[in-house]
Amino acid sequence: MAFFAGGYFDEPRAWAGAVAWLLVAVALLAGERPLPRWRGEWLAIAGLAAFAGWTLLSTTWAPIAGSAYHAGQIVVLYLGGLLAAAMLLRPLGWQRAVEPALAAGALAVIGYGISERVLPGILHFARSHSAYGRLEQPLTYWNAMGELAALGFVLCARLGGDATRSRGHRTLAAAASVVLGLGLYLSFSRGALFACFAGLVVLAAIAPSREQLQSIAVSLGGSALVSLAASSFRGVTALAGDQSARERDGAIVLVLVAVVVSLTAGLQWYLARSAQSSPVRLPRATPVVAVALISAGLAVAILAGAKERSSGPLTTGANRLVTLQSNRYDYWRVAMRAFRDEPVRGVGAGGWAVYWLRYRTINEFAQDAHSLPLQTLAELGIVGLALLSAFVAGIGVAARRAHKFAPALAAGPIAGFVVWLAHSPLDWDWQMPAVTLIAIGLAGTLLAIGETPRLRLPEAGGALSDDTVRPSLESPPR
Repeated sequence: MAFFAGGYFDEPRAWAGAVAWLLVAVALLAGERPLPRWRGEWLAIAGLAAFAGWTLLSTTWAPIAGSAYHAGQIVVLYLGGLLAAAMLLRPLGWQRAVEPALAAGALAVIGYGISERVLPGILHFARSHSAYGRLEQPLTYWNAMGELAALGFVLCARLGGDATRSRGHRTLAAAASVVLGLGLYLSFSRGALFACFAGLVVLAAIAPSREQLQSIAVSLGGSALVSLAASSFRGVTALAGDQSARERDGAIVLVLVAVVVSLTAGLQWYLARSAQSSPVRLPRATPVVAVALISAGLAVAILAGAKERSSGPLTTGANRLVTLQSNRYDYWRVAMRAFRDEPVRGVGAGGWAVYWLRYRTINEFAQDAHSLPLQTLAELGIVGLALLSAFVAGIGVAARRAHKFAPALAAGPIAGFVVWLAHSPLDWDWQMPAVTLIAIGLAGTLLAIGETPRLRLPEAGGALSDDTVRPSLESPPR
């Protein structure tokens, strides 16, 4: 999906949807008990299914029926992905493979995007003027690239701190986090940085161990070091300068990346020498404090930035990281106007783009409100937002259940889903399946973990496999 503009357009979405629902059919035919049994799982699935139906129903009142249909197509794709993951990821080995597989996918995409900058004499990618040199390929949107890098970074931080995994896997995860951290920096996406922060805060709160905190520190340190080192080379950070200057900057940064990756991997290898976990005792209110901290940060950013006006050109490069200037506040004002016109049912899926053409105050083309909740309110009204909220609430219930019975398995998927959830009010992740399908896969993993609470897992430091899992049908694990 990433190499087809992130799946933003109709044809790759249609193919992805066909594959997702084919997997659902396989799961229904092959599984002994494929359908979920718990209310939390059904709340998530029913909420997303009803949201898909409401989106498709809006074709009857949307200003452009075709746009509403394609919006519904996206939700049907996500519903198929959620069901497929929830039904197929029941085996422990498959659950264990989700985090490294998705982290590796993020690394491949971000590494591809960076490759042109460090090897400009060999690789030449398309670029858009509106990106101002920010990392945009292959998704073609810099903020989506930043979000993808944040997702991969948090998953790698979790893998590095998971004492149940091998020393080699933890070392590779730390090394990968350096490249993902550099990609996050090169996107110059403030929303993605905030989402990464949110994921790390949740990770530290729900997986409190010395190994996890060390892994977060190592990943952050390596990423900060390589980003600081690369910041002086505009041929890499902004694609500026002539060809020879860019080749020189790229070669220097490539060497710097290799050095920092090696140092980070070496440090992680040393810290992971012990296979035993060392829990850190935190106050019982720590998860609540983490959620409050993330919510407060999001509220401050939105309320403070909403006072700004985008009368001039937006800042570029690293300067964007120290300002709240953005056109999205204009998008949000138009979304609220549409909501006031049709508060219950909305103006119809895809209708925000029509309102934008009518009521915009800046001369800029846009098709999305850059906020999943606000665009849902505008296009699908209170009903749509309630159905979307039911889906998120269901994932929350499933996450709580999964973490209760298998905290080592659930910590990474929970933190990764929080990354996506924290970013969704700030941009149009929903329309970029290459990003949102990662969150859907993590959500489906939580549903799958919640379906097997009777499994007793070995203590941290022991190898995990289907053979080492001991079922206890009489009572849940303590």
